[in-house]
Amino acid sequence: MRHLFCLLFAGAIMILGAQRPDPQQLLKEIDSNLTSNSAKSTTRMIINSRRSSRTLISVNYSLGKDKAFTEYTSPPREKGTKMLKLKDQLWIYEPASDRIIQISGNMLRQSVMGSDLSYEDFMEDTELAIAYTAIISGEIKHENRDCWILKLTARKKDTNYYTKTLYVDKERNVPLYEASYAKSGKLLKSMKLSDVRRIGSRWYPHKLQYKDELKDGKGTEFIFENISLDLNIPDHIFNRAVLRK
Repeated sequence: MRHLFCLLFAGAIMILGAQRPDPQQLLKEIDSNLTSNSAKSTTRMIINSRRSSRTLISVNYSLGKDKAFTEYTSPPREKGTKMLKLKDQLWIYEPASDRIIQISGNMLRQSVMGSDLSYEDFMEDTELAIAYTAIISGEIKHENRDCWILKLTARKKDTNYYTKTLYVDKERNVPLYEASYAKSGKLLKSMKLSDVRRIGSRWYPHKLQYKDELKDGKGTEFIFENISLDLNIPDHIFNRAVLRK
């Protein structure tokens, strides 16, 4: 009887082990869900400070990993502000001063429009499976969804965040929570992802809540009013001349 129990127990362990996915393959599945050849979206960014909140609306375009363009359409104070990313270069156009400013060096650590997102975050374009190695450290119930706990470690020293912890929806292979840490182990940023919807063959979150854990405030919400993936985008969208148009 004891021998039979041991065999059954060992068999159960093998079955449970077989159900656990390969962590690097899981990262590739996440990348497949969250990245596309091109995208166009309209987003609402709600910046919640200690005393008040403000909302900015923007139209956004991206092409591959190297090209991205954002134009703010509301409120009137920020209307016409534009950002253009070409590979590892980033420019901002400010209509009030009619100036084009290149963001580089320490400026990349500054906040985007006063939000919890930095320009470094905006520039980050490397897929998770390329930038990090991963292990599955456990399981958790998050927002009534069964998730894997995925621990990521950067492959390169100059990666913005040395380690990350992700709660990955087991069924849809999309993260629902992400915590980003410095090499010292200090928590720097957190992000909650929700309102996950099907877009073609992908599961895609339509609401993100970023929190810079080093500053006060209630974080910044990004809400996709609409989004289209893998569409044709004219080349002129990603030309520096478009900044002053």
